[in-house]
Amino acid sequence: MPNTRRRRPLLGIATVAVLLAAAVGLYLFQPWKAFTNTTVDEALPAVTATTAPTSTAAAAPPSASPDATRSTSGPADLARGTFRSGEHATTGTARLVRLPDGSTVLRLEDLDTSDGPDVHVYLSTAPATESKSDHLGAKPLELDRLKGNHGNQNYAVPAGTDLTAYRSAVIWCKRFSVGFGAADLTPVPS
Repeated sequence: MPNTRRRRPLLGIATVAVLLAAAVGLYLFQPWKAFTNTTVDEALPAVTATTAPTSTAAAAPPSASPDATRSTSGPADLARGTFRSGEHATTGTARLVRLPDGSTVLRLEDLDTSDGPDVHVYLSTAPATESKSDHLGAKPLELDRLKGNHGNQNYAVPAGTDLTAYRSAVIWCKRFSVGFGAADLTPVPS
């Protein structure tokens, strides 16, 4: 009987350790995400009525940033690309779109990827072949948490961002530092 009394505290400590490890594992890996999907179907942000300058005196100077100019024309694609799979099968299109008010959004269309525990959308200075798998390049720009792993969604690009510095859009899991997929952003001729 003396051995049984000594084993009980060890068994209790071992049980607590296993339960704690299981809780931490569930928090980190969130395995149920392998079976969940979130579909988002956002329209391109609405075109707001603005008036174009009517005289050359009222026009923005040539040195003004593109964000400072406004027009009544519709949205314009600045760059676009098709997603390549990284750690998870990922398909869809990424578009950098200049809106009539001068703001820019990254639009993900027909996105199809896996759900994950801490997935975010980035603009990367690295090409898609590099940024989809193991790094985001120098000074990546985090736009937001991924809204859904399926569908169409928009992510605002901060005003004043030098878009020429970024070469790809990346779906990235911050918790495990892996790319789910990436799309090269090829400039669209104007």
